[in-house]
Amino acid sequence: MNVAIIPARGGSKRIPRKNIKDFCGKPMIAWSIEAARQSGVFDRIIVSTDDKEIAKVALEYGAEVPFMRPDELSNDYAGTLPVIRHACEFLLQRSEQIDYACCIYATAPFIRSEDIIEGLAMMKESSIDYCFSVTSFPYPIQRALKLNAGNEISMFSPNLFNVRSQELEDAYHDAGQFYWGTLSSWLAEKPIFNAYSKPIILPRERVQDIDTPEDWRLAELLFKIGETKNENRF
Repeated sequence: MNVAIIPARGGSKRIPRKNIKDFCGKPMIAWSIEAARQSGVFDRIIVSTDDKEIAKVALEYGAEVPFMRPDELSNDYAGTLPVIRHACEFLLQRSEQIDYACCIYATAPFIRSEDIIEGLAMMKESSIDYCFSVTSFPYPIQRALKLNAGNEISMFSPNLFNVRSQELEDAYHDAGQFYWGTLSSWLAEKPIFNAYSKPIILPRERVQDIDTPEDWRLAELLFKIGETKNENRF
């Protein structure tokens, strides 16, 4: 079977209750649950949480909460890999057979079901550990600047100062939406960013990291613009 696992702990600091805070008319986590359901590729959609209120919202929107996440996996330092491994092991201990598991972040309102479907297809077509969403940096990272203790500027790559922007290699970053993986990869906690992973490349307008109130406001603006574009297509 294929399982979606949505990590959603209750201890968000910078945006309190972020996972269930209203985002454009729905609790944030609802967008991830609905995209998973609409994809039609999952036998089970599970939310891994330590929070009863998050669990209640997840159930209301059609996900399962078959366990409460233990404290040692719910602190500020708990990583994604052990959280997904814990969920997989929970299912295996109950004689569930897992082919692929997909980690879907609870704060991914731009996620689309068609991207999830494409990721699964890529997993099946290739002998890879993971497939995940990425997007390109909007500015050449080779021209990035840094400040020292004296507030003095220098380039990270000064040897590329005279190279034209169009000649610099494109760079990408994690889009923070979904991560398909084989069962063995999750259980071994293999690093996601490795040579045995493949990307689903998303347009920058459908990617926004949401860690601060400013990020949240920008994400809502981008989301509303995207909704307007979709309405105008018909």
